[in-house]
Amino acid sequence: MASKPPKSDPVQDAPQVAEPKHAAAGLTAIGHSLRMAQAQMGVKRTALTLLNVNQKKGFDCPGCAWPEPEHRHTAEFCENGAKAVAEEATLRRVTPAFFAEHSVADLATRSGYWLGQQGRLTHPVYLPEGGEHYEPVTWERAFDIVAEEITALDSPDEALFYTSGRTSNEAAFLYQLFARELGTNNLPDCSNMCHESSGSALSETIGVGKGSVLLEDLYKSDLIIVAGQNPGTNHPRMLSALEKAKANGAKVISVNPLPEAGLERFKNPQTPKGLTTGASLTDLFLQIRLGGDQALFRLLNKLILETEGAVDESFVSEHTHGFEEFAKAAREADWDETLTATGLSREDIEATLRMVLASERTIVCWAMGLTQHKHSVPTIREVVNFLLLRGNIGRPGAGVCPVRGHSNVQGDRTMGIFERPDPAFLDAMEKEFGFAMPREHGYDVVRGIRALRDGAAKVFFAMGGNFVSASPDTEVTEAAMRRARLTVHVSTKLNRSHAVTGARALILPTLGRTERDTQAGGDQFVTVEDSMGMVHSSRGRLDPASRHLLSEPAIVCRLARRVLGEKSTVPWEEFERDYGAIRDRIGRVVPGFEDFNARVAHPGGFTLPHAPRDERRFPTATGKANFTAAPVEFPELPEGRLLLQTLRSHDQYNTTIYGLDDRYRGIKNGRRVVLVNPSDARDLDVLDGSYVDLVGEWSDGVERRAPGFRVVYYPTARGCAAAYYPETNVLVPLDATADTSNTPASKSVVVRLEQSTAG
Repeated sequence: MASKPPKSDPVQDAPQVAEPKHAAAGLTAIGHSLRMAQAQMGVKRTALTLLNVNQKKGFDCPGCAWPEPEHRHTAEFCENGAKAVAEEATLRRVTPAFFAEHSVADLATRSGYWLGQQGRLTHPVYLPEGGEHYEPVTWERAFDIVAEEITALDSPDEALFYTSGRTSNEAAFLYQLFARELGTNNLPDCSNMCHESSGSALSETIGVGKGSVLLEDLYKSDLIIVAGQNPGTNHPRMLSALEKAKANGAKVISVNPLPEAGLERFKNPQTPKGLTTGASLTDLFLQIRLGGDQALFRLLNKLILETEGAVDESFVSEHTHGFEEFAKAAREADWDETLTATGLSREDIEATLRMVLASERTIVCWAMGLTQHKHSVPTIREVVNFLLLRGNIGRPGAGVCPVRGHSNVQGDRTMGIFERPDPAFLDAMEKEFGFAMPREHGYDVVRGIRALRDGAAKVFFAMGGNFVSASPDTEVTEAAMRRARLTVHVSTKLNRSHAVTGARALILPTLGRTERDTQAGGDQFVTVEDSMGMVHSSRGRLDPASRHLLSEPAIVCRLARRVLGEKSTVPWEEFERDYGAIRDRIGRVVPGFEDFNARVAHPGGFTLPHAPRDERRFPTATGKANFTAAPVEFPELPEGRLLLQTLRSHDQYNTTIYGLDDRYRGIKNGRRVVLVNPSDARDLDVLDGSYVDLVGEWSDGVERRAPGFRVVYYPTARGCAAAYYPETNVLVPLDATADTSNTPASKSVVVRLEQSTAG
């Protein structure tokens, strides 16, 4: 039987701390998953729902974007996937009576954990100007309110249309179509805050802003380098792929400031061995200093150049551009500078080089640990240099593998959710729909917050997500949102963003992935694109949480009809009735989606084309893969300071907090902790278990403070510390972003620790 949501916020400022774990998954993960699922769904619903996750005729997990294998296990989900499904398929409900009981001011005092635990939203609700409570509103009135505010704008560019990675391909395509028919490219999305650096670097160097490997490439690889990524918590099903790669003879190098249990040992709960001893995954652990990755790959490139026969000269000659300039910069790499930047030993780097030279097929995987620094784009370019040198792009078992987070974040971008659209995409859209597309670039997330702050944007519409908690510089972001005339959130559950409103606010409840989507044309399905460019269908099986819910495509279609009226040339009613009609249009506009409906009907879906992988063809400005040369950068660390990275706990996915434990790191019942190397703590005269304020120091001279964090002695890299977001987003200034990509620099925050009165 499902349990009731908490009435009050649990105490989170006195966590219990134990030794960190050295293995992930196993029986403990099974038990934890089932307990959480049953608390939300009850026993019967848990079994029926989890057996449909990631199945060919089931629904796509609303968690991460890791691809499904061709041959799927009956239980094709991980612990965190089970948590994500449980929170969506929960039996708990947030009704109008809840909003009558809780004012917006009251909601603003609650933790993100408490808000999320209340359950599924059941009715559209409206906060009128000057109001204190959300109140029920009809869908017709809700769309009228949005239309009132949008039509009152001086320009369509005063509206922002944000997108979360959980949005389906169909909904995303309609959403960007609506925004562009309205007349704006203001389409910020969660990619702006995570893998924008990857897309920027890869588009320039190989011509495609996506990874070049498929799941089977991991199984064929000789060497897999996992840099700045924690798959044990963030993409647990990746551990199964690494286990299979290891069984096939691959070596694994982990590059991370923190030792991660999942990369040490994986206890696969689907095998007898996994339930007992498990498999050791990492052959070499490089405990790198935060932000030192560019320096590491630069020195490795120098050493490859100096090794006779190590460079794939025929590949470099035939398929690349800019080698001489790159080689000149690489040969100037300095051992002492690299050891300072990385915190590694000479022996570590020499051992890495031996493994690199022994590998004919190498893959580099990465996530936020590489993408959220000021110098993230040149870092990822250096990774590409590293792979190009030995011909490791366009070869089976080799390539670039940025591991995306949220389920369809890559698909959203493919569907046109981008503030700087490709002119060729706009040309195709104009030809298909018969109206001129806006050509001026729009706002990304950071520029969108600035526009709200400065009064240049007045309407904020979010298709999913938790924008306030996901964004940097929390106080600035919240103040900016409160300057809006209207904030609208299409959501399945409550989150912090619903308590930080414009003058008027709407919460529009939508169907989840787990739920049956029935329109006038019958039962519908949607599609998603995984992290490796595979497109497949997703069909919900559960009855909707409320008869008042609308699907995301239906919300966009009805909104467009109300806002654009008779001047629209788009058949919005047809699109709402039959999602196949949407896919027909996608197939005529988006390359790789030709004959979309027929191809996605194939069990397992289809693979999108990728010219560098498929043909060793590089659609860059030079027509070849581009080597690049950039100065080596790494964060400077003043005396008495630490470099802080923000990260997730194990009971968390993005900003959704499933629980208050971080089992693998030994943290229980608390989130306000800071992990500090014991030697650093002693140097700073900071005791284990004491409470400190984290004070961020930036070049703008403005200090930002996150109070009341319990110090936990932890084996981090020297000079580095770690704490959970969104609690530490307050420390990241809005203007502290990666060059080129404008992604918030959340992984290299200079902080000092000051004694706190908390605790």
